[in-house]
Amino acid sequence: MNEIVIDTEFITLGQALKLTDSISSGGMAKWFLHENDVYVNGEIDKRRGRKLFHGDVVNIPGVGRYVIVNKNGEK
Repeated sequence: MNEIVIDTEFITLGQALKLTDSISSGGMAKWFLHENDVYVNGEIDKRRGRKLFHGDVVNIPGVGRYVIVNKNGEK
């Protein structure tokens, strides 16, 4: 499983999609989530503003599985 390392309390699902190179700009997040199933902690989520915190798992079929990790170890 890959890691998305953050230095803030949370990031949004749209930001995570950009960090995984699934989309090239934040404006594409709405379209991408409409056209593709993205799983957050095992459940499909279509909200680009969904807050992702340390320990959350994002599964993008065809791209990979990612765990959110706070580089400061905060939860």
